[in-house]
Amino acid sequence: MLFDLRGRGRRRTVQVIYIGLALLIGIGLVGFGIGGGFGSGGLLNAANNNEGSGGAGFAGEIKKYQKLVARQPSNVAAWEKLIDAQLHQAGNEGYVTPSGEVTSKGRALYSEIAQSWNRYLALNPPAPNAELAQRMVAVFGEEGLKQPSAAVQVLQIAVAARPTSKALYAQLAVYAYKSHNVRVGDLAAAKAVALAPTAEQARLKTELAAVKKSPNAESSTSTGK
Repeated sequence: MLFDLRGRGRRRTVQVIYIGLALLIGIGLVGFGIGGGFGSGGLLNAANNNEGSGGAGFAGEIKKYQKLVARQPSNVAAWEKLIDAQLHQAGNEGYVTPSGEVTSKGRALYSEIAQSWNRYLALNPPAPNAELAQRMVAVFGEEGLKQPSAAVQVLQIAVAARPTSKALYAQLAVYAYKSHNVRVGDLAAAKAVALAPTAEQARLKTELAAVKKSPNAESSTSTGK
């Protein structure tokens, strides 16, 4: 097993790693090397793909699935639909500024999304939705609820589905360091560097080493697929 997943909230993730999810995630990641260094909107935003819908709201969908999960609390598919609708809503006007910053209203919705996600995982689905997990990085990340340990958990689900993505491994390394899980951080960093093109390896290694040294510093390491 690549990562030490012992500890609260991680045991079910061990199952995910061994299942070897084969889900296709149609989510693009930003290009490696913005500005030649720790580019704004880089690694820590690479999986934050909670795009809005051109102003269309998802309030109706949210209410629909909130009612459904209230009636059927063990309905895994309904929880996935609810989380998906909530994530879409979080990308709309009022929840994020034109520059992409999360508003107070957005953070309140993020808290609701986190609750939905935790209820979903509590059902112990045999194959947690890897696409939703990747999108959840925005919720738990630095610009969201600032819960690095939760970000590590969702990224472990995401890398199980995309084991050749240096971007996801680099993100996992950063959040593992920020949650003071050095073992997972080192393993993920080594994997990210190994997956990067030769010309990019030295810089990525240096950037990740800087995060490890100062995990509490604001970071926006850049990366690619």
